[in-house]
Order: sequence, then C-alpha cells, then structure tokens
Amino acid sequence: MPALKKCFHIKGRDFIHAGKASISVQNMLKQLNVAPSLIRRIAVCGYEGEMNAVMHGGDAVFSVEINTDRIVLEISDEGPGIADIDKAKEKGFSTAADEFREMGFGAGMGLPNMENNSDQMIIESEPGKGTVVRMFFETCETSGSQDG
Repeated sequence: MPALKKCFHIKGRDFIHAGKASISVQNMLKQLNVAPSLIRRIAVCGYEGEMNAVMHGGDAVFSVEINTDRIVLEISDEGPGIADIDKAKEKGFSTAADEFREMGFGAGMGLPNMENNSDQMIIESEPGKGTVVRMFFETCETSGSQDG
C-alpha cells in the first residue's frame, strides 16, 4: 500500500486549468523534503503528461503515488489512443492539431522528455481505447543533494 496517493481530474481541452495537477504534485513533494533535482524531473514529466492529456486525451486522471523507495506518476486518459508508440516517442513527432501548435504546443518533445526524465516509463495504449502512461522515479536521491 502506498504511503501517500493523490488523484486529480484533468479536463480535456481545458487549457485554463492545465498544469495545476503538476504544480500540486510539485508542492506536495517540496513539503515532503524530496530532493530538488528529483522534484524537477517529476515536474517535467507531470506537466508534459498533463498537457498531452489536455490536448489529445480528452478527460483524464493524473495520480501520484509516493512511497519511501519510489514515486509513481500515472496519467490515464479516454482519448483516441496511440497507434504507434515507438513513433510517438520519437523526438519531433507530433499529431498536435494546428490550433495547439499556434498556442506553442505540439513540438513533439512531450514523450521524449517524459522518457528522459523518468527512471522508467511504460505506455499502454490502443487506438480507440485511450492511453495509460506510468512513470517511475527512484527516491534514492537525498534532500541534501546538489543540483548540477
């Protein structure tokens, strides 16, 4: 059983509130004295995943599970699913609509950033059935560690 678990609802196409779940998780981790370098990595992954859900996934659930040895982020959406996960993970590949690109999103770096900043990332998706992204972070970093 996790030491702490919190879930957030994400509304598809709600750019006004997009990013709030990621900020809440970041603030929780600060209060728990998690190492700043680990918080930064988790914040990057949370925000990228949250924005992907807002743009592509329709409504979603963003959850964080905090244990003594690891932290798990999970974003589960009701979107169209990903037909080719390997292609979607390529830097620069994007299926973002022009309206999102005009807002500065859709550069095709979301999944690559998530994969690079997590210790492990698992994507489960099927066209027409939504997507679940799980990112795992080992908490071996100490709160006294230096960024750099």
